[in-house]
Amino acid sequence: MYEISHNALPYPQYPAIVLRIAMMAASRAPVASGRLLVGFRKWYYNMCGFNKIGLLRDDTIYENDDVKEALKRIPERMYNDRVFRVKRALDLSMKQQVLPKDQWTQYEADVHYLTPYLQEVVRERKEKEEWLKK
Repeated sequence: MYEISHNALPYPQYPAIVLRIAMMAASRAPVASGRLLVGFRKWYYNMCGFNKIGLLRDDTIYENDDVKEALKRIPERMYNDRVFRVKRALDLSMKQQVLPKDQWTQYEADVHYLTPYLQEVVRERKEKEEWLKK
């Protein structure tokens, strides 16, 4: 973050509070909000293509040790649904086909089923590393 000295500002007649607010606003990155951001997210979700073969976002996470541990912790029904989606996606990929449009995973229906378990595993791993340091 860049520091702006009060002497460098071109308008010394403004009160100090106005200058502080201006400096705070200038130091923050602009944030896209509302419909524009949601529209961009939906467009990007559809451009990724995994929804066209019936996968959810969490199905596409690279399986490292943390993800493997999180997969062990999810309920059996969720795990079986994941295996079904991955096998169907592999089959469609080998046939170079996609699902009919009415069967694509919708942005609104995409559930982050693995993320809470993964966050818990990562938190536990970091906590364990901290304990081992001591």
